[in-house]
Amino acid sequence: MGQLIYVFLGFLILTSVSISICNGNSSVACIESEKEALLKFKQGIVDHTNRMATWISDVDCCRWTGIVCDNMTSHVIELHLRSPTFDYYDADEKSKLGGKISPSLLHLKHLSYLDLSNNDFKGIPIPKFFGSFGSLRYLNLSYAKFGGEVPHHLGNLSNLKYLNLHGDKFFRAMYVKNLHWLSSLSSLEHLSLSFVNLSKASNWFPTFSALPSLVELHLSHCQLPPQLHLITSVNLSSLFALSLSGNGLGNLSMMNWVFDLNNLIYLDLSSQISSAIGKMNFAFNLDFSSNSFQGKIPIRCVSYTLESLSLHNCQLYGHLTNKLGNFKNLRKLDLSDNSISGSIPISIGELSSLKALYLLQNNLKGNLPESFGQLVNVEYVDISNNFLEGTLSEAHFFNLTKLSTLYAYGNPLTLDVDPSWIPPFQSHHLCLGYWHLGPQFPHWLSSQTYLRSLDISNSGISSTIPCWFSNFSLQLEYLDLSDNQIHGQIPVIPSFEGPLPWISSFLTLLDLSNNNLSGSLFNFLCSRMDETMEMGFLNLENNFFSGELPNCWTKWPYLEVIVLGDNKFIGKIPNSIGTLQSLRSLHLRKNNFSREIPVSIRNCTALEILDFGENELDGNISSWLGYNLPNLKILSLHSNKFSGHIPKELCALNFLQILDLGHNNLSGSLPRCISNLSAMVYSTNDSFGNNIKYKFGYFIENAFLVMKGQILEYDMTLNLVRILDFSYNSLSGNIPWEITSLHGLQSLNLSHNLLIGRIPSNIGDMIFLESLDLSANKLLGSIPQSMSKLSFLNCLNLSDNQLTRAIPSSTQLQSFDASSYVGNQLCGFPLADNCSEINHVVPSTRNRKGKDMDGLEVSWLFVSMTLGFSVGFWSVLSSLVISRRWRYAYYQYLDEMWWKVNHLCV
Repeated sequence: MGQLIYVFLGFLILTSVSISICNGNSSVACIESEKEALLKFKQGIVDHTNRMATWISDVDCCRWTGIVCDNMTSHVIELHLRSPTFDYYDADEKSKLGGKISPSLLHLKHLSYLDLSNNDFKGIPIPKFFGSFGSLRYLNLSYAKFGGEVPHHLGNLSNLKYLNLHGDKFFRAMYVKNLHWLSSLSSLEHLSLSFVNLSKASNWFPTFSALPSLVELHLSHCQLPPQLHLITSVNLSSLFALSLSGNGLGNLSMMNWVFDLNNLIYLDLSSQISSAIGKMNFAFNLDFSSNSFQGKIPIRCVSYTLESLSLHNCQLYGHLTNKLGNFKNLRKLDLSDNSISGSIPISIGELSSLKALYLLQNNLKGNLPESFGQLVNVEYVDISNNFLEGTLSEAHFFNLTKLSTLYAYGNPLTLDVDPSWIPPFQSHHLCLGYWHLGPQFPHWLSSQTYLRSLDISNSGISSTIPCWFSNFSLQLEYLDLSDNQIHGQIPVIPSFEGPLPWISSFLTLLDLSNNNLSGSLFNFLCSRMDETMEMGFLNLENNFFSGELPNCWTKWPYLEVIVLGDNKFIGKIPNSIGTLQSLRSLHLRKNNFSREIPVSIRNCTALEILDFGENELDGNISSWLGYNLPNLKILSLHSNKFSGHIPKELCALNFLQILDLGHNNLSGSLPRCISNLSAMVYSTNDSFGNNIKYKFGYFIENAFLVMKGQILEYDMTLNLVRILDFSYNSLSGNIPWEITSLHGLQSLNLSHNLLIGRIPSNIGDMIFLESLDLSANKLLGSIPQSMSKLSFLNCLNLSDNQLTRAIPSSTQLQSFDASSYVGNQLCGFPLADNCSEINHVVPSTRNRKGKDMDGLEVSWLFVSMTLGFSVGFWSVLSSLVISRRWRYAYYQYLDEMWWKVNHLCV
């Protein structure tokens, strides 16, 4: 017992001594020669922020900032002059020391610790005399902006355990020609030469392999010469951390020596590997993300015992190994966003330590094995968007007591469980869209008392909503029951064929689209006016809601997306929608809304999508749409009763990609400023993505557009579409040539109007046109030859105009059916008239109809007017010149007229 007390007292003494040294407190004044050496060192240092203010002669140097003395001998043993910052990239440049390093430091004979890191020495070389610090154990010169060749004199530091020369990638790098001097540092445990140029150091690997005590080795971005094929074995049994990133070492199969590092717990090969992983036996963390893997997942990747393996988006393909269960200590496995096929192996159930599994966005097929239910520690699973199929039972979830998140969206799996089944888990997030869960509403959901988000869309449910759903729905923040056939009535909460269910004010997403819902929205929108709803996304599209849309939107201030299309709403659009300043997407398509667009919507300045198509709206198209909604990318007023002119203010919408004003009563001419729609000038526009992020996730925008003569729905590719549709109106005048500057336009529909004049001769500049419809107008002249350059054109309609002459010869224009040209005076293939008669009667450059060779008709009326004016003008002028009497009479007449005009004005 007494011996234990002595040991304990000894431990306390050693601890107190250690603390005293670390704090730099000394009861004995520092040695005068060492103080003088430090003061001379200070004279050469540039210190903009006066960090060394305490370095003055009348103060004990053991109390100076950055100085640590031995508590027993008072010798200076440590020098801490690192720039005071936790992050190199956030460091204040003014706080960094610079200047020259005086050799006076050699008087510090007992110096064991020297840290000058994260300063700015402007590229001066590391002093050679640093190799004379015989007691030095710690040397940190990282990020200090030293330059030139690293002195081989550092090889004299035989006691050195820590050497960090990490270079600065934003400054000229240090370099080493020969690393032989490192062989003398037999005690070295930590070595960092990252960003030091080692391209001339051909002996790099044998040198590092000869350091038996090495624990950490960092060689990132060192331009290492390729010696991998020469390496057969290593002697780095103590190494637990290795960084080789950014060296272009190539194929990992040439790095077999890494496989022998049995104690390795950290490996950094980022931006490095281009092929198979190999057989590694790491114990802690391995991240190969952002590498360019090509080739199958190697079968010999079966002996991992690490805790985390990330192979996200590595272009992997092939099958998962059947020996996956050998990863006994694996806690996180991320193989998402690859092209892995085949089935999930049964051995996945042997991953007893696994907490997170990411297999989403692959090509996995087959059933989920029952062994999945043996993942006793798993908390997070995402297997979404694969091709898994088959039937799941209670056994698949038997031991998943910790499962809190299950994302399995997009897999046609069937859940067949007993109606009274109670899952062993309490989940927070369940995303089971496209699973077959019906026809009854899944009763087991009632046990999930902590559920925050639920997606059971498109799951074959055709029953009524159960009674327990009233309390269940109040806890949700995300609810997607879309694409089902839910019906019937329930107590407390009305039927999904009647008013909507009672929901929590914390709900951020509600998607009940594509069901059989009906009735008014008044109770849903207006019943709790004292509460502010946090919803960001509301989709009730394609149901049977009716009546007027209630004017209670002020309580929904966070809404970003409203989709109410394809219902039976009537009356005017409520003014209170104009209070939604966060609104980005508003879909009211295919209802029976009438009257004008409310002026209050001009306050929704964040709007990007405005779809009011297929309603009964009337009045003029308001000019404020162009001024107050500058972010509009889609504006659809298709199939309404708008009249008046197209406001030129719409030309100010620089981000507009889709403008659909077709099937209205618009008149007047096309605005010439149309060329200002800059988003239609280019074929792509990075500013518009088809995904709108709302409070809980993403909404994939969609739009129904007339393209190629038919109504098409665009969603995933909507951001690539550029469309102008002014069809079925009463527009008149010429087609402005400015429209041809919209080079990115894919569809142009001006059909069924009263347009006259010629098709712009440079229409071929619209090289991305896929669909062009100019039919049923009064266009005349010939088809421009430039139209043959429209190589993407696959839908053309020029019928029912007054076009003449031959269809230009081109593979593109002759590929269309004759119906594209009928109702004109055209000839040539594909029409029956092959223009042979016209070709026979054209003997010279001008034919009998007065047309020149480029097809332009000569107007003899203008020729006659010009000649008449010339003859009359020169006849009068010559008479005045020849006859003096006529000239005097003419001037007298002008003088009298001038006098009368002046007096009349008075």
